[in-house]
Amino acid sequence: MTQSPGHEIQPYKVLVVDDDAAQLRLAQATLRAPKYQVILAVDGRQAVERLHGEDFDAVLLDRRMPGLDGHAVLRHIRDIMDEPLLPVIMVTAFGGGGDDISQALGLGATDFIRKPYDPLELMARVDAAVAHKRLTDQLEDAESILFAQARMAEARDHHTGDHVARVARNALVFGRALGLAAEDLLILRRGAVLHDIGKLGIPDAILLKPGKLSEAEWTVMQSHTVIGERLVSGMRRMRPAAEIIRSHHERWDASGYPDGLRGEAIPLLARVFQLVDIHDALAYERPYKTALAAAEVAGILEREAEMGWRDPQLTRVFLGLLRHRPRDLEPRAADMDDLGQSLFNDITRTGALSWMHGNTVLS
Repeated sequence: MTQSPGHEIQPYKVLVVDDDAAQLRLAQATLRAPKYQVILAVDGRQAVERLHGEDFDAVLLDRRMPGLDGHAVLRHIRDIMDEPLLPVIMVTAFGGGGDDISQALGLGATDFIRKPYDPLELMARVDAAVAHKRLTDQLEDAESILFAQARMAEARDHHTGDHVARVARNALVFGRALGLAAEDLLILRRGAVLHDIGKLGIPDAILLKPGKLSEAEWTVMQSHTVIGERLVSGMRRMRPAAEIIRSHHERWDASGYPDGLRGEAIPLLARVFQLVDIHDALAYERPYKTALAAAEVAGILEREAEMGWRDPQLTRVFLGLLRHRPRDLEPRAADMDDLGQSLFNDITRTGALSWMHGNTVLS
């Protein structure tokens, strides 16, 4: 059961989709109040209408129905509604082939159960599905908070504008051009969003200083990479992005920070992201500089690779993208997406930024 904003315990809401009235009655009798609230749909079309009108904790979906069948509804949930985490238990006929089950799992089904199912088995499978949903919801909440903190860090540094949203998108564009796996693309995006979260731990007197930093101040500023790594390392799903956060200021010739890593000792995704980050810093206006034209940006990146600062092979690919597909790297209104933005707005409206004292360094 879930807790409402008013702290009232709410039943888990389960959508049961089946064209067999007897199966609907069995599911309703098994998944009873107060733990469950069962919503019925007699065909795929009605199921889609219900899914667009209400939020559910799990779906029990019959495979074989006239018209819009279970696989079509599942595709709609995963692809059209973009609901990758909603648990869907596919119901298959007794003796249904393994191909049926494999196809359902390939389309994104969470689990399956065969007819005629035992009520205790049904309850166990639904219990497991909603428990998984509850856990992923909690993890999403934690990620939203972390993403909001990343936007808070961006808000403190008035020079960056919508830098986070742009680099998150362009990191994916570059990653896809490199043929990175889906899992690496997810890590890359998270690292892009969170790359400067450690600036939350840099005192305002240093972060916002208009002039040149002293040697001691520069040492403190460099620590944002280590602070950021520490902030995200405690979250299992975010941990892979920590190496991007720590290493995005390393240089190919070992002249970067914080660890002075050389060449391929610098994590690949950090090397990928730093090209996107540098491109954004050069290509967009800041209070202290005008935006540079694409040809000027390309020239600077080429020179930095020749000086030994950047991975030469990755730089060649990025320059090819910049020269031949420049529109792919241009911002779009839709890029200024969630990234914890709504929560960020709520936090800043209520003055909660005061929890981070402007002259305190996190350790």
